[in-house]
Amino acid sequence: MLGGRSVGSWLTAFSYGTTYFSAVVFIGYAGQFGWLYGASASWVGIGNAIIGSLIPFFLIGRRTRLMSNHLGARTMPEFFEHRFDSKKLKTAAAAIVFIFLIPYTASVYNGLSRLFGMVFDLGENGGTIIILAMAVLSAVYVTLGGYKATALNDFVQGIIMLIGIATVVGLTIQKKDGFAAAIDALNVIPDDKGNTGTLGSIFGPDPINLLGVVILTSLGTWGLPQMVQKFYAIKDENAIRKGALISTFFALVVAGGSYFMGGFVRLYCTLDPEENAGKTLIEKINGKPVYDTMVPSLIQQALPNILIGLVVVLVLSASLSTLSSLVLTSSSTLTNDLIKPRVKNFDDKKQMTFMRVFIAVFLIISVIIACNKNASISTLMSYSWGALSGAFLGPFFYGLFSKKTSKAACWVSFCTGIGISVLHMVLFSLGISAFDGIRQSVIDLGCPLNLLSPINAGAITMILSLIIVPIVSKFTSAPEKKVVDNAFSSLK
Repeated sequence: MLGGRSVGSWLTAFSYGTTYFSAVVFIGYAGQFGWLYGASASWVGIGNAIIGSLIPFFLIGRRTRLMSNHLGARTMPEFFEHRFDSKKLKTAAAAIVFIFLIPYTASVYNGLSRLFGMVFDLGENGGTIIILAMAVLSAVYVTLGGYKATALNDFVQGIIMLIGIATVVGLTIQKKDGFAAAIDALNVIPDDKGNTGTLGSIFGPDPINLLGVVILTSLGTWGLPQMVQKFYAIKDENAIRKGALISTFFALVVAGGSYFMGGFVRLYCTLDPEENAGKTLIEKINGKPVYDTMVPSLIQQALPNILIGLVVVLVLSASLSTLSSLVLTSSSTLTNDLIKPRVKNFDDKKQMTFMRVFIAVFLIISVIIACNKNASISTLMSYSWGALSGAFLGPFFYGLFSKKTSKAACWVSFCTGIGISVLHMVLFSLGISAFDGIRQSVIDLGCPLNLLSPINAGAITMILSLIIVPIVSKFTSAPEKKVVDNAFSSLK
């Protein structure tokens, strides 16, 4: 599960980065936010590098490694159990991890199927075939290797991602006569509000909602179990410092490159059949553009066929490395934190059998969700990250730094993160006709922050978690002094 807690800086940094970025970013987010915000979408990649990679390594990396090792915690739910002396917290956290990693896994499959369907012209059912094939491949991949084997594969896949992203970005700009010409061409195209001159500007047409994307995709990593677990396994403090720099560079190239490339999708795609001069006409569902098809369309136009193969390997590498971490995190959490305490004589052989069964269950449910083409990549990921990090961010962060953090504050954060995510999904994303009036009322408010957006809902849950935990802790009791002192003794 943790590779003997002896994984070095390069493997940790690449494992962190390849878990962070997948087809979700390259296909889904780059297409959607590139279309909406133009060149300013690059700020998301910069935020991912600084807030999502550099700061967590330096801020929480050392404390996470020392405290989790001292407490014997191998998963985030185990950390909550030992840090706050509560088996119930562990059980609740384990259930949250298993349930809400499923939509994220589904979004990765969805991104893979979009690209493979375009490249190989697989027809209407081709995407389903690809999803099933990837599920089988990732199941074998995780079952045959542990954490260290996964990290070694992530390193190789990360190199492929760096080369692939650099190549795609360069050709995307070159095809439009260079950076300056591409920016000028973007500024001629009207944004979704009909304004020109915004898509090529520094902060774009909608900086407030762009900030929501930055917060969700950057701050979210601080509370995601599959990301935090990298710090459990890292070898020493020197590896943390080196890993911080390597992971930041990786994020700047991969995330920065992906969003920068996505900023130019309007030069390759259009919604208007009458303005289809050399552009791909994007399909619509319920009058809205299908963002997940935009980057595949850009790739098809910008790259020669021989290099499209490189992009396929790039996205496959990015996605399989992410899938391996998600599946390993979910199955090990469920087995170790939910099943093991309730089964007598639960030896290593039984634990391995249960983990393999849960890998299959997890993948089957993810595949079923991914085969629903009405669920966009960004929506699936937003609810997953919003629920997980909205529940865990505050308790985990303050649990590392403050002796006054209480169990009650953890429960309030869990309920707030999950409650807001589920309520938002029911009211605004499932299309239930009974809630049409609520949706229209929110639109009529004219709030500059799009409250219908799952991205903004997720960002709000994370910020609330950081606010709620210290406030509730102030009015409730921390765990027993000996429990707290034991946890913090590892930091001396």
